[in-house]
Amino acid sequence: MIQKPVLVVEDDPIIAGVICRNLAAWGHPSLHALTGREALALEREGTVGAIILDRMLPDIGGIEILSQWRASGCNTPVLMLSALGSVQDRVEGLKAGADDYLTKPFDDAELEARLAAICRRNQRKGEDLAVGRLRLDNAAHRAFLGDAGIDLNRKQFSMLAYLMRHADRVVTRAMLLENVWGYAFDPATNIVESNLSRLRGRLQALGCDAVETLRGEGYVLRSAKCGA
Repeated sequence: MIQKPVLVVEDDPIIAGVICRNLAAWGHPSLHALTGREALALEREGTVGAIILDRMLPDIGGIEILSQWRASGCNTPVLMLSALGSVQDRVEGLKAGADDYLTKPFDDAELEARLAAICRRNQRKGEDLAVGRLRLDNAAHRAFLGDAGIDLNRKQFSMLAYLMRHADRVVTRAMLLENVWGYAFDPATNIVESNLSRLRGRLQALGCDAVETLRGEGYVLRSAKCGA
């Protein structure tokens, strides 16, 4: 059960009513915002455990709202809803920071499952992790090798956390797409490669060259290269 309320940002009162009633049936408290401005104000109060965000709103678009939240450091899991369901539409939502993207009309059971999944992923992100002398500080969103530390952006942090949880095991591109970006499909972009390249550069600045690319297989974080 999600302890904090789920913020439902939806300007259609019928759809919002259905979602809020379902949340109550699933044991989740909820808040409802009709507009983007209401959503921004409610999120700032810090009492929200997850967000269901409609992409098309009467004042501020869901993509812009989500971009503002992520730029301000908000890591609350967000499930974006939209009637716009092309691959490009989903990629735009996920690139803006959505943890998942569900097209309308949707099945209530799928909504429940996807909401639970993004919340589970968010809980795992909250763990402080360590492999050798390399460790992640979740509260500070920093990576440390011994006493030396670097800041990481949201995706770099999530990628490194996933690699560290699977240290010395091959992590495929598909695994990263699903578990870091929430993609249930291949967007046919170099999003993994470009972000991993930047992450590798950040780690090398720490003196850590532990992330290897295995051509045709995926990536692996070598614990032996994380310091004793």
